[in-house]
Amino acid sequence: MSWTPHATVATIIVKDNRFLMVEEIAEGKRVLNQPAGHVEQGETFEAAAIRETLEETGRHVKLTSLVGLYTIEGKTNGVTYHRLCYVAEVVSHDADYVLDSDIIRTRWLTREELVAQKASLRSPMVLVCIDDFLDNRCFPLDFVRQL
Repeated sequence: MSWTPHATVATIIVKDNRFLMVEEIAEGKRVLNQPAGHVEQGETFEAAAIRETLEETGRHVKLTSLVGLYTIEGKTNGVTYHRLCYVAEVVSHDADYVLDSDIIRTRWLTREELVAQKASLRSPMVLVCIDDFLDNRCFPLDFVRQL
């Protein structure tokens, strides 16, 4: 059996010191996450981040920077996830967009509100990405070169 990491993306969108989060069902539990998901075959990381954000929030976005690359092993499944976390600005919002079936709703939350709900976060990467963003740890989009 060969080891295969899972390539994922996440998007940080901030407005008035609040972060756009999705409340979703994962492994039968209600959790909070950034708009995030798997990169599909033949898709760039940037395209995946834009698509996942639209599918989970109904928002069309423009990526502005890369926060970082994060690696974590899933607690329950042993899968290694590699997550590229981007910063984005909302271009438009389609309030009638039909969100992915596992999304309950979107929420704008402060970092403090997220810390207070830490047990409900889908992954520890949620706060790590936000803290790195708040520490101005951002790189240009061309930091990742996809050939």
